[in-house]
Amino acid sequence: MTGQLPKHIAIIMDGNGRWAVKRGLPRIRGHEEGAKTVRTIVTECARLHREQGGPDFLTLYSFSLENWKRPRDEVTFLMQMYVDYLRHERLTMMQNNIRFKQIGRLDNLPDLVMEEVNQTLAETAGNTGLRLNLALNYGSRAEITDAVRAIAEKVAAGTLDPRDIQEQTISDHLYTAGMPDPDILIRTAGEMRISNYLLWQISYAELVVSPVLWPDFSIADLHKAIQEFASRHRRFGALDKTDTLGSAHVSGSV
Repeated sequence: MTGQLPKHIAIIMDGNGRWAVKRGLPRIRGHEEGAKTVRTIVTECARLHREQGGPDFLTLYSFSLENWKRPRDEVTFLMQMYVDYLRHERLTMMQNNIRFKQIGRLDNLPDLVMEEVNQTLAETAGNTGLRLNLALNYGSRAEITDAVRAIAEKVAAGTLDPRDIQEQTISDHLYTAGMPDPDILIRTAGEMRISNYLLWQISYAELVVSPVLWPDFSIADLHKAIQEFASRHRRFGALDKTDTLGSAHVSGSV
C-alpha cells in the first residue's frame, strides 16, 4: 500500500440484498456474506494502522433508522446477526488492538444487543489501535437533532451562552465527538447518494463510489479506493501554488 493514507475512513456497505438476489438466494444470505466482508476490511484497516500509520478510525454504516421499515423477519435477523458478530469478533478486536464504539440512538435497541454492545465496549476500552465505529440505529439528521437538543438544554440551563455557539460546539455534541471528520467516504454497489450518513462530518470528505457489491468488496477494492483518495488534491476551499488567479476567479473552485 503506497500513497497518503486517510486517517478516518467511512463506508456505506451497500449491496448485500442485491448480491443474494442475483444468486437466487434469500436476502439474509447476502447479509451473512456481508458480515464476512466486514471482518476482512476491519482486519485490513487494523493492519494498515499498525504497520503504516493509518487509518486511525473506520466508521461503518451497519443499520439505519430507516432500516426498521424493512420486513420484520429481516430486521429480526439483522439484530441477531449483530449480536452474533459482536460475540464472535471480540477476540478478533482484541487480537488486532481494535477499540470498539457504537454510534446511533440506543434507546430502542433490543436488550440483548445492548448487552453485547456494552460488553464489547468494556473489553476493548483499553485497546490503542484502530478505532472501529459501527453506526447502528443511526441517521445523520437524527444525530444533528440530538446535538441541537443537547445544546438547547445547556442554553436553557444557563450553562451555555448562545453567542458562544460555534461549529465546533455542534461537532462536540455529535455521536462522533472527539474524532476527526472522515477523509474519505466509500460507498459500494454503485449508488450515487449519501443516504443520511454523517452529513455534518463529511463536508470535505472525498467521495469514492465502487460498483462492487459489499459481499464482494475485497482488500484490493479497499486499496483501490485509498489510492483514489491519495491521488486527489484536497484544498478545503483554499488555493495553492498550482492554482492561477484567473482560473480561480472563473471557476469559483472549492
